[in-house]
Amino acid sequence: MTTRRLFLKNSLLTTAGLTVLPSHVISGIKHSAAYKAPSDKLNIAGIGIGGKGHPNLVGMNTENIVGLCDVDWKYADNCFREFPKAKRYKDWRRMFDEMGKTIDGVMISTPDHTHAIIAATALTMDKHVYCQKPLTHSIYESRLLTKLAQKHKVSTQMGNQGNSGDGVRQLCEWICNGEIGEVREVHAWTNRPIWPQGLQRPTKEMEIPKTLDWDLFIGPAQYRPYNDVYTPWNWRGWWDFGTGAFGDMACHVLDPVYQALKLKYPTKIQGSSSPINTESPPQTEKVEFRFPARDNLPKVTMPEVSVHWYDGGLMPDRPDLLPDGTDLMGDGLGGCLFVGSRDTLLCDCGGFNPRLLSSRVPNVPQSLRRIPGATGYFDGFHEQDWIRACKESPENRIETSSNFAYSGPFNEMVLLGVMAIRLQGLKKILQWDGENMAFTNISPSEELQIITENSFKVVDGHPHFDEKTKNFNALAEAKEYIQHTYRQGWSLPDMPK
Repeated sequence: MTTRRLFLKNSLLTTAGLTVLPSHVISGIKHSAAYKAPSDKLNIAGIGIGGKGHPNLVGMNTENIVGLCDVDWKYADNCFREFPKAKRYKDWRRMFDEMGKTIDGVMISTPDHTHAIIAATALTMDKHVYCQKPLTHSIYESRLLTKLAQKHKVSTQMGNQGNSGDGVRQLCEWICNGEIGEVREVHAWTNRPIWPQGLQRPTKEMEIPKTLDWDLFIGPAQYRPYNDVYTPWNWRGWWDFGTGAFGDMACHVLDPVYQALKLKYPTKIQGSSSPINTESPPQTEKVEFRFPARDNLPKVTMPEVSVHWYDGGLMPDRPDLLPDGTDLMGDGLGGCLFVGSRDTLLCDCGGFNPRLLSSRVPNVPQSLRRIPGATGYFDGFHEQDWIRACKESPENRIETSSNFAYSGPFNEMVLLGVMAIRLQGLKKILQWDGENMAFTNISPSEELQIITENSFKVVDGHPHFDEKTKNFNALAEAKEYIQHTYRQGWSLPDMPK
């Protein structure tokens, strides 16, 4: 997906005029005293620039890109050459120490496990923050960023770029207008993973490349010897660094579900998957969330709803009204199916291309802010809307739609899906107390059995299976998934009251 989006540099910048449009035009709304002139450029630092961070910074190149930081300078070389005037770092802490007074905003696109510590530090320094999805690696970290952003009143944005698109806005307007009636059931899916998962920790220790600072890559996670199976790119397939297919894509695919149905905390979750181990997410997952009824809207009620997730090749059953031959994968990334009491709505990843299975086209007036040009699943518009908000005063700011007040709680839902998979061995529907970030039906004495090693070979024509497991205290494991124990020398700011 990253490769297809790198078209931005070669086409979008010359066709959409993105680099010359003032940010108040891109926002779709005129501003007065709160708005800074386009000549008042922000000083932006990029952290994690070898992969997705590179096109994110290209989407921000209306501003001054003053600092670049990555633990792997070989992987980051293309971005270094894209912005040759920017000062280069391997350690983001040193960057903050040396450039903190001159930086206005920070773009973070590191592996999942380091998002929170960098973003939280930047927020305490009153820096605007653009952070890639999933926003954090743990639920506690999401809650922390939500509260820090509220306290420091800076502009924030999670990097689920479909959130700025016109598709999700149209979808929300249709549902809020009652076009499909009450929604009690939603199905969502993705084509991920497209990297290795279900792996076991390698036993071979490799020599660390000279261009890579391995200790900084590990960051707050528990130390392990270097192996090139972890980075670059493959880190999503390891629990300590990533969140697997669910964490990668749910922030895109479930965004229209969370927005349109006015969701907050689920009360019940359950998950199942292909074999899961202590090291790596499974190849295939299925998760169910149950949300209680919400406050009714003027034209539609919001009853209890079940949200079902599928990945790794699993898909929901085809609805009766779906024409034969219709590919549910749509744009190739994923999609959602909203089952309403009046009609069924199908959309592509991120809410794009919403359509009703009845073939009826609703005539609903636009009520939500549009971002001109954000009609497809592209980089640039989401970043520019963040830049627009950065240039507005807190008192007059029109917040980005994926600001941390929204994306923090949404990311908690996503991470609960990850935990439903990791705790499936308890063989129960897990009950969740969202306000207190705790499961209410895991007892202190329960044990969770997880595979540690799993091998298969044929000897003299006969199959030989060797599966090893380990028992863990279930409540302790759940608490660790909710709030990680950081490695010595790494810590988060305190949770604001």
